[in-house]
Amino acid sequence: MDPVGLQLGNKNLWSCLVRLLTKDPEWLNAKMKFFLPNTDLDSRNETLDPEQRVILQLNKLHVQGSDTWQSFIHCVCMQLEVPLDLEVLLLSTFGYDDGFTSQLGAEGKSQPESQLHHGLKRPHQSCGSSPRRKQCKKQQLELAKKYLQLLRTSAQQRYRSQIPGSGQPHAFHQVYVPPILRRATASLDTPEGAIMGDVKVEDGADVSISDLFNTRVNKGPRVTVLLGKAGMGKTTLAHRLCQKWAEGHLNCFQALFLFEFRQLNLITRFLTPSELLFDLYLSPESDHDTVFQYLEKNADQVLLIFDGLDEALQPMGPDGPGPVLTLFSHLCNGTLLPGCRVMATSRPGKLPACLPAEAAMVHMLGFDGPRVEEYVNHFFSAQPSREGALVELQTNGRLRSLCAVPALCQVACLCLHHLLPDHAPGQSVALLPNMTQLYMQMVLALSPPGHLPTSSLLDLGEVALRGLETGKVIFYAKDIAPPLIAFGATHSLLTSFCVCTGPGHQQTGYAFTHLSLQEFLAALHLMASPKVNKDTLTQYVTLHSRWVQRTKARLGLSDHLPTFLAGLASCTCRPFLSHLAQGNEDCVGAKQAAVVQVLKKLATRKLTGPKVVELCHCVDETQEPELASLTAQSLPYQLPFHNFPLTCTDLATLTNILEHREAPIHLDFDGCPLEPHCPEALVGCGQIENLSFKSRKCGDAFAEALSRSLPTMGRLQMLGLAGSKITARGISHLVKALPLCPQLKEVSFRDNQLSDQVVLNIVEVLPHLPRLRKLDLSSNSICVSTLLCLARVAVTCPTVRMLQAREADLIFLLSPPTETTAELQRAPDLQESDGQRKGAQSRSLTLRLQKCQLQVHDAEALIALLQEGPHLEEVDLSGNQLEDEGCRLMAEAASQLHIARKLDLSNNGLSVAGVHCVLRAVSACWTLAELHISLQHKTVIFMFAQEPEEQKGPQERAAFLDSLMLQMPSELPLSSRRMRLTHCGLQEKHLEQLCKALGGSCHLGHLHLDFSGNALGDEGAARLAQLLPGLGALQSLNLSENGLSLDAVLGLVRCFSTLQWLFRLDISFESQHILLRGDKTSRDMWATGSLPDFPAAAKFLGFRQRCIPRSLCLSECPLEPPSLTRLCATLKDCPGPLELQLSCEFLSDQSLETLLDCLPQLPQLSLLQLSQTGLSPKSPFLLANTLSLCPRVKKVDLRSLHHATLHFRSNEEEEGVCCGRFTGCSLSQEHVESLCWLLSKCKDLSQVDLSANLLGDSGLRCLLECLPQVPISGLLDLSHNSISQESALYLLETLPSCPRVREASVNLGSEQSFRIHFSREDQAGKTLRLSECSFRPEHVSRLATGLSKSLQLTELTLTQCCLGQKQLAILLSLVGRPAGLFSLRDSTRHTEKLSFPTLEACALGFKKKRKKERKKVSEDTELRTKIN
Repeated sequence: MDPVGLQLGNKNLWSCLVRLLTKDPEWLNAKMKFFLPNTDLDSRNETLDPEQRVILQLNKLHVQGSDTWQSFIHCVCMQLEVPLDLEVLLLSTFGYDDGFTSQLGAEGKSQPESQLHHGLKRPHQSCGSSPRRKQCKKQQLELAKKYLQLLRTSAQQRYRSQIPGSGQPHAFHQVYVPPILRRATASLDTPEGAIMGDVKVEDGADVSISDLFNTRVNKGPRVTVLLGKAGMGKTTLAHRLCQKWAEGHLNCFQALFLFEFRQLNLITRFLTPSELLFDLYLSPESDHDTVFQYLEKNADQVLLIFDGLDEALQPMGPDGPGPVLTLFSHLCNGTLLPGCRVMATSRPGKLPACLPAEAAMVHMLGFDGPRVEEYVNHFFSAQPSREGALVELQTNGRLRSLCAVPALCQVACLCLHHLLPDHAPGQSVALLPNMTQLYMQMVLALSPPGHLPTSSLLDLGEVALRGLETGKVIFYAKDIAPPLIAFGATHSLLTSFCVCTGPGHQQTGYAFTHLSLQEFLAALHLMASPKVNKDTLTQYVTLHSRWVQRTKARLGLSDHLPTFLAGLASCTCRPFLSHLAQGNEDCVGAKQAAVVQVLKKLATRKLTGPKVVELCHCVDETQEPELASLTAQSLPYQLPFHNFPLTCTDLATLTNILEHREAPIHLDFDGCPLEPHCPEALVGCGQIENLSFKSRKCGDAFAEALSRSLPTMGRLQMLGLAGSKITARGISHLVKALPLCPQLKEVSFRDNQLSDQVVLNIVEVLPHLPRLRKLDLSSNSICVSTLLCLARVAVTCPTVRMLQAREADLIFLLSPPTETTAELQRAPDLQESDGQRKGAQSRSLTLRLQKCQLQVHDAEALIALLQEGPHLEEVDLSGNQLEDEGCRLMAEAASQLHIARKLDLSNNGLSVAGVHCVLRAVSACWTLAELHISLQHKTVIFMFAQEPEEQKGPQERAAFLDSLMLQMPSELPLSSRRMRLTHCGLQEKHLEQLCKALGGSCHLGHLHLDFSGNALGDEGAARLAQLLPGLGALQSLNLSENGLSLDAVLGLVRCFSTLQWLFRLDISFESQHILLRGDKTSRDMWATGSLPDFPAAAKFLGFRQRCIPRSLCLSECPLEPPSLTRLCATLKDCPGPLELQLSCEFLSDQSLETLLDCLPQLPQLSLLQLSQTGLSPKSPFLLANTLSLCPRVKKVDLRSLHHATLHFRSNEEEEGVCCGRFTGCSLSQEHVESLCWLLSKCKDLSQVDLSANLLGDSGLRCLLECLPQVPISGLLDLSHNSISQESALYLLETLPSCPRVREASVNLGSEQSFRIHFSREDQAGKTLRLSECSFRPEHVSRLATGLSKSLQLTELTLTQCCLGQKQLAILLSLVGRPAGLFSLRDSTRHTEKLSFPTLEACALGFKKKRKKERKKVSEDTELRTKIN
């Protein structure tokens, strides 16, 4: 009996255990590998007999401690056929702590905790503490080679007859299929760096392992980051690299080390590189320093692999990153072990800042269809169920989309392996509709037939949930009860490995075979355990965003937990959960309903793109049609997905949800890394109306998959594929698929770096898309020859309405004809012929080729092409290199090209000499409406109008001519042409040649000329004035900004006498605005020669010239007396009538006198206006004097000393009344007599307006005294002059001395009006109206005196004058008047009622009173008294 057997004290039991295990050595080897992951089973035990080998292995297990020994005993009883009596003895003796510790003496407890198998090398105590030995280089090299061989041998032993990933159970038989890798480069300075980048390797191609490392770079840190979502096989690939290196395939590396961050996170102290390599991986047999020096010297041949970089971000403390992450940072940046190769695997998300910006990013994508079939073939190799599994996958799209994730593909194969033998074809797949039921069937497959260990599953699920909540993925024996470890090992739910946290510190760690399995078991515990109520359960039903926040240091471990909870909420899972809950179906049902209710609330919220995807996964897992319909209908019409990775499974899930939607939807994928076969998931999705992809990750394989999906989307109207890496091969697939989508209205291939031939291949499909409205091929770098070919396509294709090319832009706009569904279903060739026939009849084309480097020979080719094409709406060739000759050719061809609106030749290098050529070239173009050339702004634009022949037929034109006589002049149609030659640097020497070139344009219609912004100067203006008569009847001439002096400006006034067409001259001297204009209301369209037989034309023109005044507007000009004298002398010869408008900052009295003195010399003057011109206080008197000095002046209007207007009678008019308005002129008492004296010299004044001045009571009194001398026959307005009751009383007193006054009204309230109306003859009766005068009692006597003296006053109206009953009584008693009719009316708003008896008594005081009337017992009281 061995020492352990003696120690245990039970010889028979120990012997029975040894004999039992001797029968199944393979099972014991597997358990040894599980509980002691680093144990070498084959090195030195082959010579021993089977019984001795079993005893040796049991000894190794026993010294690991009670937890390991108990877990092993539980595995024996669970998995092997153990007799019942022996099982009872084993569990009672070894299966519990008390049995182990009681029988194991102190000697057993003193066994070293870290006792190692003799096949493993004991780590040295300290690599840096051993003294450096003096050895020759040959010995050092031999030591290094010996360590490298030991390193390779250890890796070979590790992977010998095993699958990638140490310690994987045989039941989880893994198959390695090369993954889809896509290399990219991106800056890691931003969080997006982990998911963005430019593709360097074509997607869909299997990147070999050697291609992962660029061995040609020899300087600086060389880092590769392998990015992939959970389940993509990152860890598997890392172990595959180790295995390939051990087999000698990676010859570029002498040493390879693999570390897992989930284990490195357990280290709490800072490590040196030698401690990392030798203490935590494999220690040399001797002289560690020498070996490390060799590795450091040959660091470029050392590869360090770190698996799970996203898990390294968790131990972030307040002082910065943890010790291992600090070491990793130094390795990446080359400060430690410079030159070594570093590879890290991570889920996409926020990566640590220690990664260099030049790190190579490699994306690991899911399986495509061929890889799924390859995996299934390998999994079921040499098995009869292989063909059945392939058929099941091919016929079920849902399961096939799930298998795009390698981890799920493995689970699916395991489930099919279990289900296929016992189910008919099609029934197996029906049990695997989603991810949750995949894992549920896997648990059933791994469980003993007919027996589901419910309590163990729930307990293990509790461990899994506790780990998720604490961020724990590695468990030790103390964390899991031994029976659970045995259960996990038996059912392949747990995997084991050796955890080394330092020299001499090793222990066995346990983890779930995959993180998603840990989440599934946690979900089982939440749904079935009685310890969890539904309120606690719903807290776990959340949506995790795939956008990693800057403040979030680590990706969550429970990403799939809500999905599994949603899947378990399916009715299909209720029997399974009820069994786990030991028949408590009501509790399970309540929990399922709670989960569904939470999802319904989430479905109605506004969510971001990542959360929409997570929601779709959850809803799809529930298999609830009502919930799926609610989710689908709640999705927005525009559904964007920006900057987060998406898998084929994600899109397949989205498609499943959209099947429950009735309304169309727009899907926009911008910056999302997509797997090449992702578009296959959209097959048959008829709800998609707009589909847009923008990502550098999309390549030929993506385009090929998309081409297979497009014809199945019946509603698709817009397709966008921008910013991709598609080549000719991928485009060829799309070009073949596009004609199968006749409903498409918009297609975009922007920014795809397409070649010229590929672009030409794309446009060939235009005739086959009958409803297409836009094709965008921008940012694809085509050459000029290809551009001309595209122009030919635009000319020949009947549906193209516009081709726009500008630098990177290249867009076709189309206007398809309205066709019925039957017509769309006809053959493409028939559609094309019909479309061409319709397009030839009515199509017009807009062609914009801007900044395309077109030259003269290209212009010639373009002209020849366009002459054969349809009518052109617009041709824009701006920004090219046509220069003078090319511009001339285009101008000459303009009349032949039938351009309806615009020809743009801007920014083509046109010179001043070329301007003359262009003008001559377009002189005969009848349709030209405007030509704008500005050399300074590089503008050359031709605007066209439709030809008259195209607008009207012969009969319509004859009717049009007959209707001209019935139209008013302002209604006559306009026909004119504008020539704008602005900012061209034109000088006097250019004018003669320009006018010759313009001469041909003058006979085509009224011409507007614009020479503004040039350098004509005084000489140019004088020369142009001589040349203008030769240009015929212009409509306008703009000479602004030409540097003209005041003399030159005044010299232009002579043009009124030399140019019959000139009717208005506007000059702003300071701003150099000079505009000569003709009559706006009669453009004389028949004067061009188009109406030679119009009989009334000449007569009508003469009438127009006589009745339309000419106008000179001179502003911002210093109006000094000499300038005004010269101006008036120049205007003498100007035909009339003439309107003169002057404006300056201030006009002196001398200048005003000079101007007014010249008025008699201008008999044709009809209006003189001084606007916005400051005048002196003397100006009212100068202007008033004009009324008598110049009989032609009929009205003087002066306002606020800034605006003065003089209106003149024509020579045919007889002298008549005149009027003067002097408002707001600050006139006071001192000015009254002078003003009245000047006004008295007038023969007849119909109106004098002195309102808004400063007369006051004194001024008004003075004015009333002078009033009899002023011959006013109309109105005198004295409103707003600050008058009081005194003026009203004085007016009453003055009335007897003013016999021609017929009515006067005074309002001293807010209205402040004071108006006196005169008549030409004396008036027998007068009316006086006083309003709001607020008379006081002392005023009553004066009122009575005035009334007594004003015998001609027949009516007095007092309105709100504050005269009460008493005051009125006193007033009536004091008035003494002769016999006659006198009306006194008092209109008041007082509520006090007047007593008529009292007023009657007062009225009896009048002599010979005969009649009294009473009316209106109200607010208005009227008393009429007739005195005979």
